[in-house]
Amino acid sequence: MKAGRRFREKLNNTSFHTRLIVLSIAMVIVPMALTVISFRLIVSFINTTEDFKIETILAGSEIAQIFLIDMVTCVIAILLVSVIIMRRFIQRWFMEPIMELREGMNEISRGNLDYSIEAGYSAEIGELFENYEQMRLRLKQSAEAALENESRNRELVSNISHDLKTPITSIRGYVEGLRDGVADTPEKMERYIRTIYKKTNELSGLINELTLYTSIEQNRLPYNLRRVRVKEFFEDCAQEIGMELEAENIQLDFYCMTDPRTEIIADPEQLRRVINNIISNSIKYRKKENDRVEIRISDEGDGVQIGIEDNGKGISRKDIGHIFERFYRSDASRSSSTGGSGIGLSIVKKVIEDHGGHIWATGEEGKGLCIHIVFDKYIHISDDRIQEAAKRG
Repeated sequence: MKAGRRFREKLNNTSFHTRLIVLSIAMVIVPMALTVISFRLIVSFINTTEDFKIETILAGSEIAQIFLIDMVTCVIAILLVSVIIMRRFIQRWFMEPIMELREGMNEISRGNLDYSIEAGYSAEIGELFENYEQMRLRLKQSAEAALENESRNRELVSNISHDLKTPITSIRGYVEGLRDGVADTPEKMERYIRTIYKKTNELSGLINELTLYTSIEQNRLPYNLRRVRVKEFFEDCAQEIGMELEAENIQLDFYCMTDPRTEIIADPEQLRRVINNIISNSIKYRKKENDRVEIRISDEGDGVQIGIEDNGKGISRKDIGHIFERFYRSDASRSSSTGGSGIGLSIVKKVIEDHGGHIWATGEEGKGLCIHIVFDKYIHISDDRIQEAAKRG
């Protein structure tokens, strides 16, 4: 039994080329061998019969005819047996694998992407089955990704609709108040206009965020990469951000410990958008008492590390690993009250990674959040040093 099983496994593992050669040889040798064996058996039977000798058969025409008919009958029977045997081998070696693959393809065409084919084949048939399985898994992953994206897009539309409705409702209310004369003093009118302006900026920010997200999803986000002086760039950013935070009664602490000559390769516009997005996130989740944001820039070997830390509401340990995922909101009710589509930090992560950098977050709930970013330094080699290195080489 074991020997037969090993033989069958060995046959299953042979290539198509080998199988065709074996079948071609068998189709010639098997009928010939069976014919020879049958002829020898008939001759032996005749020679052992007293009334019939082979010489007598060959000498008598009637007996020769009977012998010839018997031989033809044996040959026909041999050919039929050979065809049956060959058909079985063809069915086993060729048709069964094809039928299994056809069944698998039919299941896929019906949408059943869980139909797996596991057969003990190798060589070409084994590769074919493996390719089918890889195709099935890729199709399943694509279908699951499509469903997930569809769900996320629906969630995005829902989030954006809700976030747009809030400032629009507020703007409408204040405009109606102005029209109806509710703002009957210059102070009230100034407050109404300031609120409308603020809500309009919120709308503009949401639309810009959605446009940027669409560009990222379609890989159409343009980058104008160039050498950027770290200290100079972040001092300029801190000055701009400081005015915004001051208007929100938030203290800004800025520390830059890098060499003034330290450079990175980045798109200044996109990098500025990243910093502003992180700061906006800190403003949204502030505690509104003794609020503070700290920006630290430091050298880390061949890299530059940027830390942006606040003392706001923070985030729980279970959520901190997900904040860079698209549409993720650690607290739906809180996000609804503060605004935001849940794609801001996912955009930040995408831009940082497109720059070849790394980003992660640390913090605790109630103790604030710190966003860490690392960029590789730009290593500048002067022409003199290049020539010197070439001479040494």
